[in-house]
Amino acid sequence: MAKQQRKYVCRECGYSSPQWLGKCPNCNAWDTFVEEISKTTTGLKPASVKIPSKSLSDIKISPTIRMHTEIQEFDRVLGGGVVEGSLILVGGEPGIGKSTLLLQAVHQLGKIGKKVLYVSGEESPAQIKLRARRFGMESNNIYILAQTDIDEIITEIEALSPDIVVVDSIQTVYHPEIPAVPGSITQVRECALRFMRVAKSNQMVIFLIGHVTKEGSIAGPRTLEHLVDTVLYLEGDKNYLYRLLRASKNRFGSTQEIGIFEMKEKGMEEVKDPSFMFLGEREEALPGNVVTCAMEGSRSFLVEIQALLAHSFYKIPQRVSAGINYKRLAMLLAVIERRVGIRVSEKDVFINVVGGLQIEETSADLAIILAIISGIKNTPISPKTVILGEVGLGGEVRPIALIEKRVKEVSRLGFNECIVPSKCSRGTMHRAPTNMKITKVRNVREAIYEVINHHSKL
Repeated sequence: MAKQQRKYVCRECGYSSPQWLGKCPNCNAWDTFVEEISKTTTGLKPASVKIPSKSLSDIKISPTIRMHTEIQEFDRVLGGGVVEGSLILVGGEPGIGKSTLLLQAVHQLGKIGKKVLYVSGEESPAQIKLRARRFGMESNNIYILAQTDIDEIITEIEALSPDIVVVDSIQTVYHPEIPAVPGSITQVRECALRFMRVAKSNQMVIFLIGHVTKEGSIAGPRTLEHLVDTVLYLEGDKNYLYRLLRASKNRFGSTQEIGIFEMKEKGMEEVKDPSFMFLGEREEALPGNVVTCAMEGSRSFLVEIQALLAHSFYKIPQRVSAGINYKRLAMLLAVIERRVGIRVSEKDVFINVVGGLQIEETSADLAIILAIISGIKNTPISPKTVILGEVGLGGEVRPIALIEKRVKEVSRLGFNECIVPSKCSRGTMHRAPTNMKITKVRNVREAIYEVINHHSKL
């Protein structure tokens, strides 16, 4: 005899309560409880399989087998390729290119003889065929299934025995025995558990495509991200052609790598040299424009930071930042006002990172400050100069990581001067290219003199 049981589950951590709560006692998140209805059986104990424990030294492991998609940017983010038996969640905004990227990846795997099952709950087989034809894809190893019933999908997987399965998307799949709508917490969690068992027991790769919410997280319970082996996010602004693929979780590789793609008519195309992409078409000498070198994992690339200041017509001046953390910008403006002595509290400040890139690291602090001061003084900075350094609350310029690699990237692209912290590694000066001038600064005032005041007198 089955009966329904009602409970309330936190979307963030999965904590359950018999009644609705405004604040989760487990993760302290507000307004995250949603109602969940489940069926429970009484009188019968579910069957279980007894598995004895083993000593750590007695456990035998096989070498990790990776499949290469020949899309280097995609393989890099995954840690070198797709690992057999893994469950991978790919998230992103609607229309950002998730389905396109995965279709291209499995097409490459199909070329090397891997059998692929593409399960679509949002498009018909004819629509997928039209999209594949537009990208120039033809393969006898890719099978299309338009189905949302989890039982039917598992039955087809068992009959076909594919090497790779793509589920587009997990929010459309439902379990017929669960009295909840597709996309609800219960449905998403239970369907993901079924796919996990299939992936692990059959040593096949399953990609789950997931949509993101307004807050930027994948729709459904946060436990879904803990359940899978890898979580990938495809980011980008729809107004730009470029997309960034990041790994927020990866059991088989680093989470510091990124893949960069360009959306074109024939699908996603890899960007081999991101520095040219983010530098764009630069003006030769424009006040407020500064170039810095950012790091994402093991990759270094140059980006252009733009600053614009204007007299504010509001009681509270505007602080608008695109690509820079708002709180970090507020801190740097406070350093300019208190340590440099330049008033910015009465001005509207606009900061933009060209290309839509989001800079998370602090190595761009000095570049942001010099871009702002260059805009205030209406004095351009040399277009062949790159600014590097973290800035502390005392106005001091602090050392940054991997500075030698950044300097090499700066020299490779034809820049002839690099402003670096005075306490950077001693080898930086000796190993720097001969055509590169390295200028060390201790604080923001010295940097302003070397980059703006000194250059303006030349």
